Amino acid sequence: MAALEVSDFAQAVIDRMGECQDARFKQVMSALVKYAHAFMREVDLTPEEWMAGIQFLTETGKKCDDKRQEFILLSDTLGISMLIVALDQARGAKALAGRPGEKPTEATVQGPFFWPGAPQLELGADIGQGYGEPTLYYGRVTDTGGRPVAGCELDVWSGDEHGFYDMQKGNEMHLRAQFRTDQDGNYRFWSIKPTFYPVPGDGPVGRMLDKMGRHLNRPGHMHMMLNAPGHERLITHIFVKDSPYLDSDAVFGVRNSLIVDFPRHPPGRAPDGRVLEQPYYTAHYDFRLVPSA
Repeated sequence: MAALEVSDFAQAVIDRMGECQDARFKQVMSALVKYAHAFMREVDLTPEEWMAGIQFLTETGKKCDDKRQEFILLSDTLGISMLIVALDQARGAKALAGRPGEKPTEATVQGPFFWPGAPQLELGADIGQGYGEPTLYYGRVTDTGGRPVAGCELDVWSGDEHGFYDMQKGNEMHLRAQFRTDQDGNYRFWSIKPTFYPVPGDGPVGRMLDKMGRHLNRPGHMHMMLNAPGHERLITHIFVKDSPYLDSDAVFGVRNSLIVDFPRHPPGRAPDGRVLEQPYYTAHYDFRLVPSA
């Protein structure tokens, strides 16, 4: 075998996959090898730097457990998660091209704090008592043609008034629930006005961001995951309009169409008929789902 030059190694690895039977896997791995080798040549990576990178990934894996996913955090803070979301929506937009109807609601990152199995509650239930400033979330879920989506499951979750999620504080679920839209596609529930918060900075990703000269903060937002038969799943946020860091979200997840006014109201009767003895907020947002192919 002839000695390989620096520029030959990538192609040699790709050539070894000649008998791979999975065409998509081969395409992805060939591109990965090609660009990973090109990156190393471009920066003239040293053995010490490569070992530091391996150690970083090792520490990232060790920081993961059943409640914390440091690799998702790494993907989010490098903009990769939002790139994947954007690519997926671009494919969806291409499939919808030429069809009548409104644009679907934009998606954003799921984030590392989703916890499956939240309690299923009746519309109008309050999941925010004692955790922050009361806020009524309400609106309607339709498809892109304006037809109501009845029985749509809304999985919702957020941090508390200090920005901490339940799984960061213990083993009990708080500030998260599942709701189902009524026959007209309406939803409503009470929670809190979310505040900005830092992503976890006590691990390898936090050290990476510090060395990059970046802050850890995300603007205030409510997570929403919508699932309905016959429609594509939607993972998105509702962002608080007056929150700091909308222009510099640590995970690049802000989209202008998802920024919502949270008007403050004096004590009294709320739009859903509930009477409050303290000021409260409202957040109205209508979702549009893509019908499945």
